[in-house]
Amino acid sequence: MEYRQLGGSGLKVPVLSLGTGTFGGGGGMFKAWGDSDVAEATRLVDICLEAGLTMFDSADTYSQGLAEEILGQAIKGRRDQVLVSTKGTFRTGSGPNDVGSSRHYLTRAVERSLKRLGTDYIDLYQLHGFDAVTPVEEVLQTLDDLVRAGKIRYLGCSNFSGWHLMKSLAVSDRYGLSRYVAHQAYYSLVGRDYEWELMPLALDQRVGAVVWSPLGWGRLTGKIRRGQPLPEVSRLRNKQAHDAGPPIPDEQVYRVVEAIDAVAAETGKTVPQIAINWLLQRPSVSTVIIGARNEEQLRQNLAAVGWNLSPEQIARLDEASATTPAYPYWHQRGFAERNPKPV
Repeated sequence: MEYRQLGGSGLKVPVLSLGTGTFGGGGGMFKAWGDSDVAEATRLVDICLEAGLTMFDSADTYSQGLAEEILGQAIKGRRDQVLVSTKGTFRTGSGPNDVGSSRHYLTRAVERSLKRLGTDYIDLYQLHGFDAVTPVEEVLQTLDDLVRAGKIRYLGCSNFSGWHLMKSLAVSDRYGLSRYVAHQAYYSLVGRDYEWELMPLALDQRVGAVVWSPLGWGRLTGKIRRGQPLPEVSRLRNKQAHDAGPPIPDEQVYRVVEAIDAVAAETGKTVPQIAINWLLQRPSVSTVIIGARNEEQLRQNLAAVGWNLSPEQIARLDEASATTPAYPYWHQRGFAERNPKPV
């Protein structure tokens, strides 16, 4: 397993991390993702450690905290062998202060995550989304206090826009507070918006990408193809936007999958393995979060590393997945002499 620096920090992380959204199956969306209990989760952790995958990502909202509890049980007795990342900010209760990134909320959220995980520190704590109500100074001072208290080792964010992230980094620099070294962001062959602004920012400010949903909400599993119905079990059948992901024209998906199929025929790899390997060749990417309902899926995803697509194959996938960026990014590409693309 290859290891990379996490942004501008001194921490090295494996290029693949295991997401724990499939742990617990706590109803609704998470039940559809997976329902691994402690025994199965422990087996998946065993397989990951054997392969050199030592980083496990969770969140306080995954199955209402059950995913963190199961992860804590699965790593019990080997905490020093793993890196634990988790997230907070999204609503966890019905009260007015049960959501956001206020000092009140974050302090409680971290304490609760520590208890569920059965640990006294979190290696990477990430804000699950931007809180536009709480002053950025309050958010970062709170996180810095938690770092100084030894409860968090490194800070990250997730789903921030470019200005959210840059403002936060500027405030950290202004007041000498701990910086975000990671940005957990959506990025895939059918969702390359990350490249427009967040990737150049990440390279400039040394913020490592922790990629989530590398298979584009199940569109790149190899089960979605032109002229075929959706699989009976697919999150794409869920009409809720937060589970099915952003709308993507069918033709775009088919074009990308057909390009992947051609590369798969050349390499002997699967569609998911190629989609993940492509991401690992992209600038700023520190680690890609893989999911697994079971041991078979996990072993297949682990096989996405240890080899590389050729430059020619990457170029073909780039071409098949290219879309016109939003303004002002399409305009800036017309002045590449002063606005060079990072990829």
